[in-house]
Amino acid sequence: MTNPLLLDWATPHGIAPFADIRAEHFEPAFEQALRQHRAEVEAIAANVASASFDNTIAALDASGRLLTRLEHLFSSLTASATSPALQAAQRALAAPLAAHYSAIHMHGGLFARVDELHGRRQSLELSPEQLRLLERLHLDFVRAGARLAPAYQARYAVIVSRLAELYTRFAQNVLAEESGYQLQLRSEDELAGLPAFVRAAARQAAVDRGLGEGVHVITLSRSLVVPFLSHSARRDLREQAWRAWVGRGDGGQPATDNRAICREILALRAEQARLHGHACYADYALEDTMAQRQPAVQQLLDRVWQPALTAQAREREAVLGAMAAAGATHELQAWDWRYYAEQARRARFALDDAEVKPFFALDRMVAAMFDCAGRLFGLKFSARPDIAGYHPDVKAWEVTHADGRLCGLFVQDNFARPTKRSGAWMNPLRNQSTALGATPIILNNNNFARGAAGEPTLLSFDDVRTLFHEFGHGLHGLLSSVQYERLAGTQVLRDFVELPSQLFEHWMAEPEVLRRFARHWQTDEPLPEALLAKLQAARQFGQGYETLRYTASALVDLAAHALPQAPEDVVAFEQQVLARYGLPAEVGLNHRLTHFQHLFSSAGYAAGYYVYLWAEVLDCDAYEAFVEAGSPFDAATAERLRACIYSSGNSVEPGAAFRAFRGRDPVVEPMLKDRGLLTA
Repeated sequence: MTNPLLLDWATPHGIAPFADIRAEHFEPAFEQALRQHRAEVEAIAANVASASFDNTIAALDASGRLLTRLEHLFSSLTASATSPALQAAQRALAAPLAAHYSAIHMHGGLFARVDELHGRRQSLELSPEQLRLLERLHLDFVRAGARLAPAYQARYAVIVSRLAELYTRFAQNVLAEESGYQLQLRSEDELAGLPAFVRAAARQAAVDRGLGEGVHVITLSRSLVVPFLSHSARRDLREQAWRAWVGRGDGGQPATDNRAICREILALRAEQARLHGHACYADYALEDTMAQRQPAVQQLLDRVWQPALTAQAREREAVLGAMAAAGATHELQAWDWRYYAEQARRARFALDDAEVKPFFALDRMVAAMFDCAGRLFGLKFSARPDIAGYHPDVKAWEVTHADGRLCGLFVQDNFARPTKRSGAWMNPLRNQSTALGATPIILNNNNFARGAAGEPTLLSFDDVRTLFHEFGHGLHGLLSSVQYERLAGTQVLRDFVELPSQLFEHWMAEPEVLRRFARHWQTDEPLPEALLAKLQAARQFGQGYETLRYTASALVDLAAHALPQAPEDVVAFEQQVLARYGLPAEVGLNHRLTHFQHLFSSAGYAAGYYVYLWAEVLDCDAYEAFVEAGSPFDAATAERLRACIYSSGNSVEPGAAFRAFRGRDPVVEPMLKDRGLLTA
């Protein structure tokens, strides 16, 4: 039987033929792809000709095409549409894939060629992008152990393979807890306080899970659990939902207990760092970032911590006032905060989520983000309903430039499902590369709570921000214009990657965008000016609370990875860090360690959760360029943004890329102002 994963895909844009693909196809396909890549690498290393950029560096960038294609597809399916069979394949493949890349990076003959070229790189007369590729590939080898002694290399490879296994187990445990949880609401009393949009989403979640008439279900999807915590009048049910949400991976279910996994990951990372000569993993991880050192990160986090504590204390008074007005005499707890904060916001700003959400239908907000991309960058999005995805929820658009040239394919998967991990993310199904003749195929995933049958999905303002955020990543992939695949799109330093995404969030709140696209889904009435004014006035309400939740997670991340040895008890360690910083008990964290997928489902954000705040400094300062130009769609500023930030990938050092756009280094004040944390 022919394996479709090994064929040339005669599909629109070369997208995967999802209907033909089965879980059992992956392991044999990966076996062949690994053999093929090893043979290509051996040929590069054994080349009798002297090492040159073309026969070594460009050849490495072009190698492993089948393997790369499979990895993009496999990671997308296991995150967005998994199954027991796919999860079994994921567990089986984790260590072999990690071992494969360790063997390549520790290949003595191959690294000798790369290292020799790196040593005389200034005399090779390379273009700036070629020089950047050589430097990045050389660093990839060094950071993967190429310079370690043979005995240390063997141990390092064991560590990397074991970490890959642990990352897979961690992510699968979190998904199991999230997909298995249901808070069933079966009476009007249990639905008390929930507005129509929450009821509709909860009913649809019940339908999706095959539950009968009259049943509503609250899941742990953020787009459902947060509105429930904000509106449910049943304090006991809020507590149940909150404890399930924050307790994921914390031992409540022994089969999915992530505490020991977290500890082992932290221990292996500490050992990994020591092999590189670093005192701790944070030092190793930060070496290849804009921040470079722990003090730079700590300084930024400290800069916002105290102003956020002060802002949250003011918000707490408003929350306590709402409790008093409601006659509540119990102590304020974490599961109470959002409920009474919503009451306080309603009282202070005469603003109600139930009044706002009908103006933010998902389809209209997708149209808004496409329109912004068109006005800024000249892109046109044409729906391609003929392109089948891996799930009926998946939609595709062909993207072209203003002159009609093909830009790429944009794919979007917006709804929460039991087979899909939580959160929101962008990943490429194919990266752009002019050397390979490849246009990008970019996938955005969200986890919105689907609206009732026959009705649109209505988004909160926070959901709209998430939609625009992930599309900002998507534009970073779509607009990529580099020669070499290794430098394409979002493959940039981690504390730069969130700049294009967070920057694009600014357009979702622009009044002229809202006036045009925020329209009532039933009446087509535009968002009333009075309601728009209320939204603008209330924008910073709750920023103290939200800033503390984010920053506390970043502080715990940094502290855990700054240890020379893993803590015996990761939960106790987390609590010690929060106590040291004085985090109010009613606030909590965005992510506790036992379900912190940014840190433990890969190494991507390990010692790096700070990057969202670092990039926020960049994005708020960058958006000031449009303010200074007098228009959010100023053509000259937008063209400079495209050329310097969205299209350059990793072909330019990120600090230089920002300076090319802004004319100077970033300053922190616009970020503090945007969050309402700038003290007089």
